[in-house]
Amino acid sequence: MLVIQRTHRGLVRSENEDTLLVEGSLYGVADGMGGHNGGKTASRVAAEVLKNLLRGKPPRRETLRIAVEAANRRIYTLAHDDESLSGMGTTLSVLWEDQNLLLIAHVGDSRVYRLRDGCLSQVTQDHSMVAELVRNHVIPAEKARTHPMRNIITRAVGIDAVVHPDILTEIKRPGDVWLICSDGLYDMVTDEEIRQALASLESEAAADRLLALALEHGGADNVSFVLCRVAEDAAP
Repeated sequence: MLVIQRTHRGLVRSENEDTLLVEGSLYGVADGMGGHNGGKTASRVAAEVLKNLLRGKPPRRETLRIAVEAANRRIYTLAHDDESLSGMGTTLSVLWEDQNLLLIAHVGDSRVYRLRDGCLSQVTQDHSMVAELVRNHVIPAEKARTHPMRNIITRAVGIDAVVHPDILTEIKRPGDVWLICSDGLYDMVTDEEIRQALASLESEAAADRLLALALEHGGADNVSFVLCRVAEDAAP
């Protein structure tokens, strides 16, 4: 897997509260919340806990779930022990690469996309108020990008004592491109713009293009993503 990562403070926020996770065969994005100090701490702790618990272990669904739950407990405890960190939490979207499979853990509204045969698919479901309204056919999908509640998430790591991550298993197919990103990317860059960049450019150029587009369109939030391209000669 060829892996490219980018993170940028954006053009509005004073600090970057995102943390990238690239460790061995583990790739992910955590988007912190809860104020400058809390958000940075929550995303950093989530990444550190997963790195420490999964390093050297074979990819397994239950192992990944346990690691996310451990990160949740650690952040939740820190927030309750330190008043300055009260209310902190983080999104978390992670790929864990096996020989033939990719395991995905997902909490919050960061996203995992896959480009396959020129078609872009959002593999994860946002844990957000607006996403639930779309899934329940209360509002059409085209209204989601501008809805006043679009930034309200319904699930995060560290906010509650118990977290329920989505754990997915996907086939690793040669030529696929995987994109793990915070909302600072997809809120600024349309799915079609993402598709075009991933489909028409090599990985480094595609990463540069996506970051440039997010900033050109306003850079209203921190912009962070990990781009993973499965080698053409990878095992099917």
